[in-house]
Formats: sequence, C-alpha cells, structure tokens
Amino acid sequence: MNKRIFIPICACAGLLTGCFGYPRLVSYPFDPGGRSINSLASELNPQTSGRYIVFTSDRRGSQDVYLFDTLARNLIELPGLNALDTIASHPSVSEDARYIVFAASRQGRSAIFLYDRETRQARNLTGNLQAEVRNPTISADGSKIAFEFSNNGQWDISVYDRFGQPINVPQDPR
Repeated sequence: MNKRIFIPICACAGLLTGCFGYPRLVSYPFDPGGRSINSLASELNPQTSGRYIVFTSDRRGSQDVYLFDTLARNLIELPGLNALDTIASHPSVSEDARYIVFAASRQGRSAIFLYDRETRQARNLTGNLQAEVRNPTISADGSKIAFEFSNNGQWDISVYDRFGQPINVPQDPR
C-alpha cells in the first residue's frame, strides 16, 4: 500500500475510534417491576457522577428521583426522598452518592432540595429565597450547590453551601 494513502487512513481511523468512549449507549436489563434503570416510563434528566446515575422517572405514577449504581447494576433505595405531592426534576449527585440535589415543585412553588443518604432526610435549601429556581447541580464532594433563580424576569446563577448558605462568588473576572 502506498504510504501517502496509508497514513491519512490510519489518522482518520484513529480519530473515529477515539469517538467510541463517550457518550455511549448503556444497555442494562429491562425489568418490568421498575427495579432496573430501564422501564416503560419516561426516564428524565439523567446525570452521572462516578459510578452512579441519578434521574427522574414517572414509573410509579409520580415524578420521583432514582439512583442507579452502574457497578452493582441495581437501583439504590432512597427512603424519605420521594413524596406524592412533589414533582421532582433535574437531580444531580455527588461522586460518592451521599448527597442528591434536585428541583421540586410542591403546591405551585419551586425549591431546591438536598437529600442526604446517610441521614435519609431531604432539606429545602431555598425556603427563604423568594424566586423561581431550577436546574441545580452539586459539586463532586457535595459541598457546593449551583442553581438558576429568576430575579426580575432574568435568570441568574447562585451558589450555596450544603447547609443552605449563599456563597459569595466574585462577579468581576480577575
């Protein structure tokens, strides 16, 4: 084979094979009982962190938060997290899966909640914030939560610590 043709073919093949790592389609077994990652219901807003995938699903008739362990290949129980009167969305999980943050709408009011798997309790982080909130994300170590809030018709970003206290982020670039 001619060297002038062989080198570009190898370069293209190398670039194309480099695309197979991420993103990729995961294939976990389907369980009609709702105990696997796949179900007949809508699986919304998946987020990954380390070995865990967190997502919302309406598989039990209400939009709840689910946590899947990709190594053990099963759903993790989240006692005390999901409530019938709450519509959960946009969950995010810390790398060790101890903390899950998500947006929730209850009685027409949106809030950002932090769930601690160790204490099995969910806490409203934005109870004192008089604004619409959405799209939370949590840092890998679970110490900081960023989310959007509506202020005078404009969406801004705020950062809180996991205890619900705002963190002062400098506005001017340095």
